[in-house]
Amino acid sequence: MTLSATSIPDFSTTAWYGDHKDTNDTNCPDPDAWEWIYISGPVYILIISVLGILFNLFVLLVFCLHKKHCTVAEIYLSNLAAADLVLVSCLPFWAVNIANNFDWPFGQFMCKIVNVGIKINVYCSIYFLVLVGIDRYLALVHALSHGRMRRPKYAKLGCLLTWGFGLLLSIPTFIFREVRHFPEYGVHACYLEYPSLTVEMLYDGMLLILSFIVPISIILFCTLRIIRALKNQSIERFNAEKTEQKATILVLVVLLAFLVCWVPFHLVNILNILARAEVLKGCHLTSALDVCNQIFTYLGFFNSVLNPVLYVIVGKNFRKKVRELMKQWSIKRTTTSESTRSNLSSTLKTLV
Repeated sequence: MTLSATSIPDFSTTAWYGDHKDTNDTNCPDPDAWEWIYISGPVYILIISVLGILFNLFVLLVFCLHKKHCTVAEIYLSNLAAADLVLVSCLPFWAVNIANNFDWPFGQFMCKIVNVGIKINVYCSIYFLVLVGIDRYLALVHALSHGRMRRPKYAKLGCLLTWGFGLLLSIPTFIFREVRHFPEYGVHACYLEYPSLTVEMLYDGMLLILSFIVPISIILFCTLRIIRALKNQSIERFNAEKTEQKATILVLVVLLAFLVCWVPFHLVNILNILARAEVLKGCHLTSALDVCNQIFTYLGFFNSVLNPVLYVIVGKNFRKKVRELMKQWSIKRTTTSESTRSNLSSTLKTLV
């Protein structure tokens, strides 16, 4: 048997090849097919981590250091960048873990903290997008009747509640993550072990509803209404709403990127839950789900690098902020240099 993680960081428990009921089937896939994880996995994760840290730090610096206050949409997008930064900062630990044949070298506390950080990103990022979608919906569909709800103080409160909600949903991960020694494999694995299958199924079902079905439903509803509003030609009469349209295009692209990157993972996760409940059976199916889990988890990680790129490519207002910030730094540097020369000249005159 070979120890392998069905989903690299935290999304499901560790799978034990050879423990399936129909492992006597000679047509079952060979565990050696998973050798690619040990080779390509760490490299891919480290690349995602480095790029994600640099790109998301850049986004946060632009939003935080620009002299103008952030709009409501920018508050949400900056918190999304912060959530992505948390994720990519945790991933190098798992790159080392995979390269070490899933023998966790960082101790029990880091096992819990790293996985809590990854879980927080999974939950918070989708709810920040829910807030973004609702904000765009109110801006274009109910601009007059619900304009007061779109205030920065309410946006900051919504972000604070989202971080708290993500932390709350991550508590079971902190409780049930353990570093456990498996002598038959010679490793100390960072292992997600529930007290019973019933607890595992209840928790996974709750997370499926709260972190996928509910937020995706809200996002799809808002997106469809936003698209319908954008098609309404009467919007073009108002310059202010033209500005809202520019912000909305960026939001729609970010929403689409998130759906492309994360929906496949959640769909496979639904099938995994059905397989653990023995609604779906078969060695071939289980092995296929394990492989798909790996691929779609990697795809989900890529979203944390993709978002900052989309801000630069699609977000005209973001690019404007970058130019203004660079100009602001250039003026400040010039002023500082002139002040230094003036002080030096005064000093020299005094000495003479």
